[in-house]
Amino acid sequence: RAMDAIFKALSDETRRQVLDTLRERDGQTLTELEASLAKKGVEMTRFGVMKHLKILEAASLVVTRKQGRFKYHYLNAVPLQEILDRWIEPLTQKPMARIALDLKAKLEGK
Repeated sequence: RAMDAIFKALSDETRRQVLDTLRERDGQTLTELEASLAKKGVEMTRFGVMKHLKILEAASLVVTRKQGRFKYHYLNAVPLQEILDRWIEPLTQKPMARIALDLKAKLEGK
């Protein structure tokens, strides 16, 4: 279920832009995020940004910390690393292992 929420969150271009914005400068308030997205040409209402943040938080891709009257949003890369470990890393390792075995065989004259 958690993996489904992550893929759902990543399927939307605007949510990926929110994550990119947090990757560039972590710990932004809702107002700062709205302004950062507007600078990138993503015009969205405050409620639109909140809607996307809610989905990203549900997928644990964004975590928040309240400080005084402000709520700061942070990128959580752990779920993304889990996707890499489960889906992408195995695909890249197998070809590398094959290359190493082929090289070994060639060097040993087999």
